[in-house]
Amino acid sequence: MTGPLGVWLLGARGSVAATTVAGAAAIRRGVADRTGLVTALPAFSGLGLADPSEMVFGGHEVRGGTLPEEAEGLAGAGGIPPAVLAAARADLEAADARVRPGTLYGAGDGVRALAGAPAERRGAREVVEALRADLRAFRAGTGARFVVVVNLCSTDARRLGPSALPSAEALEDAIARDDSGRLSAVVLYATAALQEGCPFVNFTPAEATELPGLAALAAARGLPHCGKDGKTGETLVKTVLAPLFRDRHLKVLSWSGVNLLGNRDGEALRDPGANAAKVSDKDQVVAKVLGEPTPSLTRIDYVRSLGDWKTAWDLVHFAGFLGVRMSLQFTWQGCDSALAAPLVLDLVRLADLAHRRGEKGPMRHAAVFFKTPVGAEDHDFARQMGMLLEYAASTADVRKTSRGR
Repeated sequence: MTGPLGVWLLGARGSVAATTVAGAAAIRRGVADRTGLVTALPAFSGLGLADPSEMVFGGHEVRGGTLPEEAEGLAGAGGIPPAVLAAARADLEAADARVRPGTLYGAGDGVRALAGAPAERRGAREVVEALRADLRAFRAGTGARFVVVVNLCSTDARRLGPSALPSAEALEDAIARDDSGRLSAVVLYATAALQEGCPFVNFTPAEATELPGLAALAAARGLPHCGKDGKTGETLVKTVLAPLFRDRHLKVLSWSGVNLLGNRDGEALRDPGANAAKVSDKDQVVAKVLGEPTPSLTRIDYVRSLGDWKTAWDLVHFAGFLGVRMSLQFTWQGCDSALAAPLVLDLVRLADLAHRRGEKGPMRHAAVFFKTPVGAEDHDFARQMGMLLEYAASTADVRKTSRGR
């Protein structure tokens, strides 16, 4: 491998982006270990994964502010240790200098309010060409061997549905006609990335490469992709606990959860449509693991004072032998960005590996990282982790065999 690995972040000045850049810099400078990175487990040591220290960052953003300012805010709230902030400052400034204006094409009221900007005035074709030009300039300017694009944009309210873009031809037609009813900002970001030969990672609930039109474009370009909606907190715990009730033959009567968060993502979720989109991804997990309809009620409330610290309280009401009713309660509190950032680095490493191996289509082995994994139906955490470990073992075996020839 020659040259650094380019990482292009959509939502490049947000909390997760700032923590990702700072974390990679801290690893490179030896002030942080790799705790939290799944791909730092021994099972992945023989895969030839790109090291976070090899990554160079840039991205698109629609909001104001800078990456150093975002990181300083996180450090003030305890999300980034002071030593990491000091070590990463130059890297944050360098990445911030590579951030380019993103697009608000088709964005809802919540995202436009966060951006403090009017609706996008450019047509879809013009937007895609501008995004592609930014990716080319980033790759040329950094000498990156290629670029992985990661969507970290705030959740938006719009839902397109697979019938909006049933084929690559439909995608091209929608862009040519500037059909905002069938397109969104994330669809245009993904289109630009795939057309430029970049693997695409969707860490948000937005519709992207699960749409047939974008999936077909990825396949035609021979590119791997994965998503959607990173699984970092309450839903992660659900996918670990729900199999317990299934496998002990206990009847879950209801599963209720309340989520409180105060960062910009929480602010975006004040929009009812965006909130509903996020809740939908969180709610469907329990029934899919249990294999039967289960009353599930999840709510997300914005509490500004919490900042990047997310709190979730869940109540599981269940019945056991003789119909005796019991309950389990848990509270999860964590720093949202510190939970998400290592997974971003994991997914970049895995997408880079898949691309170098000539793999294309959905990265099914990456299902363990997502609430609604593209190309995979099983939501059981242990089974998902098994899929990832099997992939790692088979890939390591292939590498050993090819080295032995």
